Order: sequence, then C-alpha cells, then structure tokens
Amino acid sequence: MAMNLNVMIGGFIGLVILLGVGTIILGNATMDCSNLTGFNATTPTSSTDWALSCLNNNTNAQAGFALLLVAVIIYAAVIILNIVKML
Repeated sequence: MAMNLNVMIGGFIGLVILLGVGTIILGNATMDCSNLTGFNATTPTSSTDWALSCLNNNTNAQAGFALLLVAVIIYAAVIILNIVKML
C-alpha cells in the first residue's frame, strides 16, 4: 500500500514539474500581434496575413493553458480517490 502511495505522489510531483515547464514554454509562445501586417485594430478577428496567423497561435497557446489545468485536476482527483479507497 505504501509503495503505491509513494508512486502516486512521485508521479504527481513529476507531472506538476512537467506542466510547470510546459506553462513557461506556452507563456513565451504568445506575442503582441498589433504591429504585424494585416492587423485590424477595430476588429482583430478580421485581421489577415501574418496578423491572423499570430492571433491563431495565441489562441492555441491559451487553449494549451486550459488543457494543463484540466490535466492537473483530473490527476489530482485520481490520487484523492485512490487515497480514500485505501482508508
């Protein structure tokens, strides 16, 4: 039992470290698109060319942040359920 709990705690710590590094990488992936060719300041969603590609990249990075949060919540829930089952 104790070995299984140690493996889960170690796995959780490892996952959090990996997600932290991923968050740093995704945080640096977003950028200011307002100075690119084709940027429309009044309605950014109607931008064209490089500005549109930049905005799409930023949207993907924000979705990545949401996925990281969901992954941590699910993993923590599995660990909590396993600990409760052990009691």
